[in-house]
Amino acid sequence: MTALAPKLGAVLETALYVDDLPRAEEFYTRTLGLGALYRDDRLCAFDCGPGSVLLMFLRGSTGGTIRLPGGEIPAHEGTGRLHFAMAIAREDLKAWEQRLMDLDIRIEARMNWPRGGVSLYFRDPDDNLVELATPGLWANY
Repeated sequence: MTALAPKLGAVLETALYVDDLPRAEEFYTRTLGLGALYRDDRLCAFDCGPGSVLLMFLRGSTGGTIRLPGGEIPAHEGTGRLHFAMAIAREDLKAWEQRLMDLDIRIEARMNWPRGGVSLYFRDPDDNLVELATPGLWANY
């Protein structure tokens, strides 16, 4: 019999892979108001709120092991149109819709979930799908 897994916290990081790191940084700073925690020639890490980080890697820069003074980061890569979602307050939904409109960012889809949540979907310059979601999307959100 397998022992129960220790409890997990929230997802700490998620990653996207982009073709132009400065362009991606400018888009996410301008559109979502994210601030960079760290940047170098292959990575930009954004503060997405308490305990949450969005990593932007330059496509092709993570295919080998990265060796740092504290250890190693194994190779990883993502291809195609990736997706992630950011939590937003229900009362901010209209303000987000207006912000996207003001920035000429097309809302590709809107979803009204059975639990009462609402999601807005739009694309970044690398064709990744960004979702802004209010509470009521999942049983735990």
